[in-house]
Amino acid sequence: MIFVETAYTIVVPDQNLLAQLCGTNDSNLHLIEKHLGVSVFTQGNELSLGRLPSGRISPDTDDSQVIQQFQHIVDRMMDEAAAGFDVGPDLMASILQLRQDGHRCEDFRDCGIIIPGAVRKVYPKTGNQLRLVRAMRSCDMVFCTGPAGSGKTFLMMAEALRLVLSGTVRTLIITRPVVEAGESLGYLPGDLEQKINPYLRPLFDVMNSLLPPGSGKKLMEGGVVEVAPLAYMRGRTLSNSVILLDEAQNTTREQMKMFLTRMGEGSKVFVTGDITQIDLPRRTPSGLVHCLRILRDIPEIGMMAMDSGDVVRNELVKKIVQAYEDSKSEEELE
Repeated sequence: MIFVETAYTIVVPDQNLLAQLCGTNDSNLHLIEKHLGVSVFTQGNELSLGRLPSGRISPDTDDSQVIQQFQHIVDRMMDEAAAGFDVGPDLMASILQLRQDGHRCEDFRDCGIIIPGAVRKVYPKTGNQLRLVRAMRSCDMVFCTGPAGSGKTFLMMAEALRLVLSGTVRTLIITRPVVEAGESLGYLPGDLEQKINPYLRPLFDVMNSLLPPGSGKKLMEGGVVEVAPLAYMRGRTLSNSVILLDEAQNTTREQMKMFLTRMGEGSKVFVTGDITQIDLPRRTPSGLVHCLRILRDIPEIGMMAMDSGDVVRNELVKKIVQAYEDSKSEEELE
């Protein structure tokens, strides 16, 4: 399709800023073109929308809406670049997906997670992820359920690191039920940290992806980050801390009650789980499923449920999760 003239132009005051907005090999411009369905190009220090031979910008959408979306996308990119953040794939995915989900300009304010000393800023990429970030900011206890790849553990770990590295809380405590070992770790070689590390590897991977090399290990050695199997938390009161429980679907009712009642003054509790992947022995009820039901009417507790639309790991993973969800729905109808 050939565009004969410019339909709308934004002047970028700085060539270096323009290069950031365009991305490597104009990758950002290509994403905006795909999102808007129109040509986006540069002329000098200007970013422009192309016009169709008919004189319109888009054959399917009101031109004013396309211009408004283009203006918002570029403004958001420029704001992040001016604040010193990378205008890369994570930011673009956040801007474009949230716009597609119908979120307004105001919804983007302070939606990112800035971790002191981190290698990058974390952005929610779907409407549910945005609501999860808000829930973690407004509630002291937050539950998030959803399929693999929906961002629940990643966002909760990012917010937990923000809280501890900004000095809002003193300690980050990470725990997970050790179902495979029946919470009995004595036969495994090594000290407690070496015994539990394999089960917490996914959480360490998230931490290492956000922080400079070696930072996670230093935080653990300094006692800022503590790892503990769920069974070892009985009798403790965890104050001025953020406590992250991962894979909570594999807790029993008794374990979940014990964990939730460890919360002390000045603490936040984040709980993640996927209720479609319960590994408990047959006829053992999940503590996560139980507590979601009995705590749902407490307004101070935030509860978020992700679905296949929130999967950002890989398009194929999203399709796999959707297929399982559809299969479950069909079984329930039979």
